[in-house]
Amino acid sequence: MTEVSGSETNPCDTGEDLCNLTWEQTGDSTLATAADWIVGKPSALLGLVLIGLVVRWLLHRLIDRIVRRAEHGMLPNRVSRAISGGRMGAALNLNEDPGYTRRAQRAATMGSLLKSIVTGVVLTVVTLMFIAELGYDIAPLIASAGIIGVAIGFGSQALVKDFLSGIFMIFEDQYGVGDEVDLGEASGTVEAVSLRVTRLRDVNGTVWYVRNGEILRVGNMSQNWARTVLDVGVTYAEDLAHVQRVLADVAHDLWDDEDFKGRVIEEPSVWGVQELGPDGVLVRVALKTAPLEQWAVAREMRQRIKARFDLEGIEVPFAQRVLWIREQERPHPSLTDEDEQPPARGPAQTEAEVAPTGETPA
Repeated sequence: MTEVSGSETNPCDTGEDLCNLTWEQTGDSTLATAADWIVGKPSALLGLVLIGLVVRWLLHRLIDRIVRRAEHGMLPNRVSRAISGGRMGAALNLNEDPGYTRRAQRAATMGSLLKSIVTGVVLTVVTLMFIAELGYDIAPLIASAGIIGVAIGFGSQALVKDFLSGIFMIFEDQYGVGDEVDLGEASGTVEAVSLRVTRLRDVNGTVWYVRNGEILRVGNMSQNWARTVLDVGVTYAEDLAHVQRVLADVAHDLWDDEDFKGRVIEEPSVWGVQELGPDGVLVRVALKTAPLEQWAVAREMRQRIKARFDLEGIEVPFAQRVLWIREQERPHPSLTDEDEQPPARGPAQTEAEVAPTGETPA
């Protein structure tokens, strides 16, 4: 503060233009201080908030631009063949680039992660500038940040584990938004991925939140390709060579179907007899499909196999129930009460079998 004529001193610090201007015009220290706290400080704080929002918006726009470029080929193409061709490929606009789907999922995941990091950094910087603008010394805060970080690291090991697992999971591309995964306790479609938790929705519509540090294994049913494996049961009376020819014909008809072009991505094959069971024989047929298409292909195959088996007269094993009726026990007319009664007749016994020796049934 600077001294002026009289008893009043300048209450303004260097750089506080509004306070200095009010002091120069009025010479009143109280009025200068009030003008600074009523108008100057709120304006500065509001300016910091606006600057933080603008910086965050610009960085998010930059990330969105990077994500869009990554969707069209900047990331490695790890997909051997995705949904392309046919009516479904045309509907999804994937004909030009078969690897688009997987790259888009991974780019969206990386974009979500980068946006979270940017938001956290901008919020931290704006908060520190907020505190400094209010006149507090932020040097102790910065100096103690390391100590607090170490304390949090020891006290919140589970949280640190979740964050580290999330970072490695994302950069290793174990799964991404839109993938169908099995995480052990929960399975379903991944809806969001963050550094701490993964959110997925199962087939019943239930939303599951799984901590990244608790994930011990990941089964991803969306990467590269999938396979439909069907075990078709037939009775022992059927000609297995004929059954295999029929299954091969059905599978190849599906392979040649225009509606399934790009969904069945490799020529089907009949692997042969899989099991000799107590009720029948299991014959296995396999079709290589695009990611997430294995279930639709399996349903279509079952429907076509059923129709073709009905046409060819091929029987499948099914449970049968046999009803045994036991006749009511009654005394034989030629025996007295003291004589031993003959055993009750079973369903396979005849009247001659239960008649006494030397007699014929009436």
